[in-house]
Amino acid sequence: MTRETIDVLIAGGGFAGLTLAVALRQALGPSFAVTVADPALGKSHADDERASAIVAAARRLFETIGVWDAVSAQAQPILDMVVTDSRLDDAMRPVFLTFAGEVEEGEPFAHMIENRHLVAALAAKAKAEGVTLLSSSVVEVRHDGERVVAALKDGSAVAARLLVAADGARSQIRERAGIATHGWTYDQSAIVTTVGHERDHRGRAEEHFLPAGPFAILPLQGNRSSIVWTEATEEAKRIVALPDDAFHDELEKRFKLHLGEIKTVGARRVHPLGFFVARSFIAERIALIGDAAHLIHPIAGQGLNMGLKDVAALAEVIVDAARLGLDPGSPTVLERYQRWRRFDTVTMGIATDGLNRLFSNRSDVLRLVRDVGLGLVDRVPNLKRLFIREAAGLVGEVPKLLRGEVL
Repeated sequence: MTRETIDVLIAGGGFAGLTLAVALRQALGPSFAVTVADPALGKSHADDERASAIVAAARRLFETIGVWDAVSAQAQPILDMVVTDSRLDDAMRPVFLTFAGEVEEGEPFAHMIENRHLVAALAAKAKAEGVTLLSSSVVEVRHDGERVVAALKDGSAVAARLLVAADGARSQIRERAGIATHGWTYDQSAIVTTVGHERDHRGRAEEHFLPAGPFAILPLQGNRSSIVWTEATEEAKRIVALPDDAFHDELEKRFKLHLGEIKTVGARRVHPLGFFVARSFIAERIALIGDAAHLIHPIAGQGLNMGLKDVAALAEVIVDAARLGLDPGSPTVLERYQRWRRFDTVTMGIATDGLNRLFSNRSDVLRLVRDVGLGLVDRVPNLKRLFIREAAGLVGEVPKLLRGEVL
């Protein structure tokens, strides 16, 4: 059974999909019909221990759509950051670069928050705004004149003027639209877990560049930190499979004891790393956002925030078009979105790829070059401020929502 034609169908109920749905309903009101389809909707996320860095621009977006107040008590501000570069067995880790954590007075450049809190707040807000939430996935897509018809796994179908693929890096919608991706996999994987420690981290984030890749310590509420630990893929698998005592020894070698005794308090997970960008972010009545459009190395912590920038840009072009009486799925509207986001995405992807290749190696020559560069940056306050604003998502053509402006 095909439901009545709606304006926008969003496949994927994660951060990107739910945020887009809320933004569109708030800007265009109840006459603009938005549906989110994802089999995970309605399920509990209580056991999801993953955490994400929400940069200042993304936080402004969540404040603007009225979600941040619901999660701010669970969010840990990053108050400063230190960067080191050393070998694994070095007794000391000299600090080459430090960042104060504010983009404006009293405004941290990022917060760490556990995913389950933010997803739950977004889902509740979407429901309150009148977004239709369907606990099913899109399995087939066909075009029917000025609409796209999506068949769902539960046997129903939804017709919409625009289908948004927010269904992740292995996007079925992207594949069914025939959109190729360009990129490569790294012989690296990220070990992700949560660590408890004796001493207060005081809101400090740490990034230790080691020969196998970066080891990031990201502060969470309480005496806990989220760990993103890059290793060669086979080594990552070996480490995660170790008995608890042996895993603790490997972790302690990298974490050290500056925060006192440490203990793994979350599940250990391994995520293969890669870089890809979709050849096109759009197809006929289809737009890609988030991981469906791009996947980058986590070395700069920008993956999620790039997806939210997609959301803010797409929401703005849809709202502008709808207020002029234009079709939100028309080529003109979608081309504007693609022009806005694809070049910026490719640029960020190339930058993170270059950083990873520069820092994830055992070359003494490259180590000297990068350490001199880090030291120079540390001594130029204006350059450090630019880097902080770039990391916070506040450089370039920033969409309204990321500036904290309503659509």
